[in-house]
Amino acid sequence: MISGIVTAVLLVLFVGGWIWLWNPRHKREFDDAAHLPLEDDQAIYENRSGRK
Repeated sequence: MISGIVTAVLLVLFVGGWIWLWNPRHKREFDDAAHLPLEDDQAIYENRSGRK
């Protein structure tokens, strides 16, 4: 009985997270987060080469 309830709660949380992730309002945030590692590498490269 309790395992069925836990499974149902986890399924609802999973589906809710999935809907939240695919919400178009969050696209800008995720795109910005995806570019963070590239921006950090670029800053390190500029500092080493003396460019600013």
